Amino acid sequence: MSTTRPYSPGDRGPDPGDAASTPLSGFGQVRTLRLEGASGIVPTARDFTRQALHDWGWLPAGSPEQRAAAEDVLLVVSELVTNACLHAEGPEELRLGSAGNVLRLEIDDHGEGSPEPRTPHRAGRPGGHGMFIVQRLCKHWGVVRSADGAGKTVWAELTAPE
Repeated sequence: MSTTRPYSPGDRGPDPGDAASTPLSGFGQVRTLRLEGASGIVPTARDFTRQALHDWGWLPAGSPEQRAAAEDVLLVVSELVTNACLHAEGPEELRLGSAGNVLRLEIDDHGEGSPEPRTPHRAGRPGGHGMFIVQRLCKHWGVVRSADGAGKTVWAELTAPE
């Protein structure tokens, strides 16, 4: 299973200067999928991610814990891409990076808002669960604004079980 961090209201992940907010340049294997203007964006992003998980040895899973970790990755991709569709004029690009047992996801979009878990989280009510799910499943996550202020990158990191 992936490592979770305790949730606290208003938590938006690590500070931008945190070592966990480093870009994919530190990851040995990187894949990029252009999403801007594509149709069927969420299933396309999931299929792209599933193929990367196969290529990088996360799938097929050898244990229930490994299968859960791979499913967590696919769920986080779905939530982040869906959020970009709903709240940020759609995603531009999905990037995946793998280094050892760490997988990093990055979604670029043109949105100005900052994603955050809805507080208080209300289980059983429709909507508003996406960033709560990301918060619970990811080792780290955060938002990096583009230098020109015309968009952002929402990133998340998950770990495979030993």
